[in-house]
Amino acid sequence: MTKQHPIDTIVFLHGFCESKQVWHEFVKLLQNKFNVILLDLPGHGEHTENISDFSMESMAEDVKAQLDALDVKKLLLVGHSMGGYVSMAFAEKYGSMLKGLCMFHSSALPDTEEKKEARDKSIAYIEKHGVDNFINPFIEPLFYGANRAKLKAEIEMMKDIGKATPKESITGCLAAMRDRKDRTGVLEKVKFPVLFIFGKEDGAVPMEKALEQCHLPPNSMVNFLGKTGHMGMFERPYETRKAIEKFAETIF
Repeated sequence: MTKQHPIDTIVFLHGFCESKQVWHEFVKLLQNKFNVILLDLPGHGEHTENISDFSMESMAEDVKAQLDALDVKKLLLVGHSMGGYVSMAFAEKYGSMLKGLCMFHSSALPDTEEKKEARDKSIAYIEKHGVDNFINPFIEPLFYGANRAKLKAEIEMMKDIGKATPKESITGCLAAMRDRKDRTGVLEKVKFPVLFIFGKEDGAVPMEKALEQCHLPPNSMVNFLGKTGHMGMFERPYETRKAIEKFAETIF
């Protein structure tokens, strides 16, 4: 972590069944220019003690508490997938702290009924068959098919992180994502710029859902990445890092 400076801090939030480890390589060059902070969301990575509430609102409050402990007053928040859901809850509650927001393969939209059913099926499957049996087939489809062979090491790392995540965290987050509210109204009212990064081959955030929201903020930038699934930090690290770097330079 570079020396603290309140006007140029970028905070990264990982996604579901991930940890701050997914950003380690990605942020190395950014650390030369900005104060970069990587946080573990409740129930993930090194932050698994005494967590009972996995709602997006509760996780946003936890992020706020972690930032308060680091004396961070203003920041650019980057949220990947579920980290973006948490970022939207944070923006709703603590928007005055944000200089900007990057929705990194994420969405302000709620789950569809079909997606809610899938979350319920996943919870039931994990309760019956365990975390490892859930993680093994879950991770690989997050990557675009043509990228998987060259990213085997990253896929294995993701599986290891997922398998180390407590069962209660995984089922709790699945239920919390299922029940999260529509925050497209928050996007419409934000007073800071928003950067969207989407993969054109992302099954988790399909293109039609991306297009529904990227025009909502008064000031937004959008990157659509071809031949990219849900994991741009691994699939397109140069392009996604450059997009965040350029965005950060415009807002700080």
